[in-house]
Amino acid sequence: MNRTQIYLTEQEQAALRTLAAASGRSQSELIREAVDHYLSEAEPQVRRAAVMDAAGLWKERDDLPDLARLRTEWERQA
Repeated sequence: MNRTQIYLTEQEQAALRTLAAASGRSQSELIREAVDHYLSEAEPQVRRAAVMDAAGLWKERDDLPDLARLRTEWERQA
């Protein structure tokens, strides 16, 4: 595990301290859980952005085979 320093407002720190005491868990554990939740929610958006960034990536390439011809050949073999 890596140590990371974060800055919280006084209200955030007080609420986190209260939640930690009420739940019997550490502030660090609650923060890690919140980060994990945020990352799991953001993951599909990150993947979609990566796919969208890749769209058209090879459109200017002229060294690739003719995919329409290859597809026709594959369909004949099937």
